[in-house]
Amino acid sequence: MKKVNIAMVRLLQFVVFVIFTFMTLSYFGAMVLVPLDIVVLISKLLSVAGVGTLYGALAAVPVVAYLAMLVYKTPGLLQLIMDIGLDIINSGKKHIEAFNNIVEEVKK
Repeated sequence: MKKVNIAMVRLLQFVVFVIFTFMTLSYFGAMVLVPLDIVVLISKLLSVAGVGTLYGALAAVPVVAYLAMLVYKTPGLLQLIMDIGLDIINSGKKHIEAFNNIVEEVKK
């Protein structure tokens, strides 16, 4: 019965690991995809106004770069964004390691 309990704890540990990995990749992936989405939206808006999509994208990139510079220069904002991601990572690591204590208790 101990082996079944240990296997169940390890399975749950793996599920928690997968969930926190997905959350971390989603968070940092969104940090990459949001500026790209803004470029696409601005280029589509300019294409509706009669400017070609290629020229709209060429005009949108400096706008997004300027917005990224504003985020970078805002005191504490970039550090807050990074801290949130690191908190997700540290929380996941702490919760995954908590399963090791449960396995040790089951082995006794």
